[in-house]
Amino acid sequence: MSEIHENLIEITNYELLGKLPNPFIFDDGKEMVSPVEWPRRRKEIYKSAIELQYGTLPPEPEFLEVEPLCLGGVGLPLNSYRIKTGTRANPVIFTMYVWKGAAFGAPAVVSGDLCFKYPFDLNYIKTFLDNGISFVAFNRTEIAPDVAGYNLNRIAKGTREHELGSEVYKSLCEKDCGGQLKAAYPEYSFGAIGAWAWGYSRCVDALEILGFTNMNAIAFTGHSRGGKTAALAGAVDERAAIVNPNASCCGGYSCYRINIEAKTESGTIEKSEDLAHIFRIFPAWMGPDMKEYIGREAELPFDAHYLKALVAPRVLFVSEAASDIMADPVGSWQTTIAASEVYKFLGCEENLIWYYRSGGHNHSYEDISQLVNVIKHVTEGEPLNDKYFKTPFKKMPLAFDWKAPSSN
Repeated sequence: MSEIHENLIEITNYELLGKLPNPFIFDDGKEMVSPVEWPRRRKEIYKSAIELQYGTLPPEPEFLEVEPLCLGGVGLPLNSYRIKTGTRANPVIFTMYVWKGAAFGAPAVVSGDLCFKYPFDLNYIKTFLDNGISFVAFNRTEIAPDVAGYNLNRIAKGTREHELGSEVYKSLCEKDCGGQLKAAYPEYSFGAIGAWAWGYSRCVDALEILGFTNMNAIAFTGHSRGGKTAALAGAVDERAAIVNPNASCCGGYSCYRINIEAKTESGTIEKSEDLAHIFRIFPAWMGPDMKEYIGREAELPFDAHYLKALVAPRVLFVSEAASDIMADPVGSWQTTIAASEVYKFLGCEENLIWYYRSGGHNHSYEDISQLVNVIKHVTEGEPLNDKYFKTPFKKMPLAFDWKAPSSN
């Protein structure tokens, strides 16, 4: 892997559609003067960064039951549990898997990415277990499917119709795809990301019932669309002490107002993901009103720095890759630096941590190792290593001209 330095990738085109909005200005135009006002401003930010972006979210469930399915076994210490929750009339059922850290009261990392291949990698899991950290995972697509918009692209290329038949695929692409959670809460406007984020919170509920986890040392992580999900889950569920979306792209931690084209480490030219791409390929993910801002991103009342700021004062760890141009590494840096003004205002600037590694769009062993370092830094005082706070590109002028208000 290449060392991170400012010439690792070359930005060949940089488009700033508008300055990042100021999180310290109330909706009535007044400026914040004291950190004690942050909870009120946070509620205003929630309306745009959460409800506009992802739709109105489902409430806490009427009930939650945890049923052990398999405990222990040969090899890795894997337990599985059936979670039944939601409403009594329309229960939501999914499986939670727990690879337990050795000690009672171990920290835990929660991920919804069991629909991806990488969480099943032995080294991935052992990175947590060898450091005394439990890995808790579920398949978010059990709660709401991730099929309709994704397969529109597959159909266009003619690569998947034969598997189910074009009529079946057509029906999948036209249905709401809200899954069993939408059946439980039809009056809410959440998309798939909102449904998946709800699953993170239900796993935390289950861990609390089971009683073997350090409930003050829970981290949320996820990659790509799973990174968007972890970002939302971490913003709304304050039980997550550490929030770590990885390569979350547009609709996550990049920037709606910044588009880039860049030459990667391998020499290819690639472009960042934008809002139009999401609604063209993945329309079920977002809140329904976000599509009105396609081509009008500069008019959005928020950007990703608002979503990041909702984690404060808890620990936010943003992990990106240098050559993951789709994830807009420059936009992610800009919104992270903007969010750091909120952390500074709240007196917790040290709790915003970010890093880049070389390479492309995946959730690598290095990413997980860095998350372990952050967890042990928070829980045991282990020093952060030397991989943080380095950019793989020449820094652009800041995309905002405001700063945290002075609070004397």
